[in-house]
Amino acid sequence: MSNLENQGVDLDRTLSGYDYELPPERIAQNPAVPRDSSRLLVIDSPNTGKEKPALDHIFRDLSEILKPGDLLVMNNTKVIPARLYGRKSTGAEVEVLLLEERQHNCWLALVKPGKHFKLGTQIIFDGQKLAAGNELTATVVDRDEATGGRLLKFDLPENISLVQVLEKFGEIPLPPYITASTAADEQYQTVYAQEQGAIAAPTAGLHFTPELLEKLCDRGINQAFLTLHVGVGTFRPVEVEDVTTHQMHEEWIEVSATTVEQIRATKAAGGRIIAVGTTVVRALEGAAQSGDLQPYVGKVNLFIYPGYQWQVVEGLITNFHLPRSSLLMLVSALIGRERLLKIYQQAIASQYRFYSFGDAMLILPEAKI
Repeated sequence: MSNLENQGVDLDRTLSGYDYELPPERIAQNPAVPRDSSRLLVIDSPNTGKEKPALDHIFRDLSEILKPGDLLVMNNTKVIPARLYGRKSTGAEVEVLLLEERQHNCWLALVKPGKHFKLGTQIIFDGQKLAAGNELTATVVDRDEATGGRLLKFDLPENISLVQVLEKFGEIPLPPYITASTAADEQYQTVYAQEQGAIAAPTAGLHFTPELLEKLCDRGINQAFLTLHVGVGTFRPVEVEDVTTHQMHEEWIEVSATTVEQIRATKAAGGRIIAVGTTVVRALEGAAQSGDLQPYVGKVNLFIYPGYQWQVVEGLITNFHLPRSSLLMLVSALIGRERLLKIYQQAIASQYRFYSFGDAMLILPEAKI
């Protein structure tokens, strides 16, 4: 028992309770090839205090582990080339990470070096794949207190969207802990990515191959899709010791009537709802905050931590997350914080690979609190 527990502190609601030590060599720098050859740690027993260790599998075993009639719900967002490098009129080099479009061609962005981006500052981006002289310009029009970012108005014709030209100017933004990757851009996209708008991949989906998806279908394990454009809310650090006071940044979702009907039909037939990734969890649970899952288009900022009352999700496929992150808290809400940290120690001891390009874990419904 820790000193904080001795003092009667509820570690489930304390940032310190979500800390763990990860050897740097366990941070995956490249994805598994093929994608479904990554390892899969399966949790399939109740949280009783005497539960058996998680089971070691390969991700492609998923088609044998899940049951016919189960429904996998996936996030079909597509990562955009959201990192841009440019210069100010003075010649000073700058870096911009686009977060979300607030109005037509007006984007919220994180900027470096931030303190020098005053209102009216103009930024010039050179097209990496264009002839010399082809430039894109943006002007700082406002500051966003919630993120410390800036609103950038891009100078484009009214009928042209920034997303349409980003490939010529930007690059896919890998997370900062991936420092020595040789991965191609398409390896940081799911094979079912369709809807452009994310600044990071829904990484639990990176393990699927077209062949595995087909095999799952052949076994009667169905698939449904929704969209959550992964933004700063996903990776923004929790900075308050009392995690109940953390404010999630809003992210845009679309849960269609078709997906809602698939979920209802699955449950009615006795099938199980397995979310592929924490973004799917937040989208589904966010669309069910009225007490009943409904089609929804708009923004959500649902923060899930232990004590959360589940509405839709019964099982989860997810990667291994950073210490003290809101994602670690979400998974803890499903199986318990202490148990999750024990499973992480098992994964570290078994040489599992962590974070975005790392291995996965499957929490089956029988393991859910």
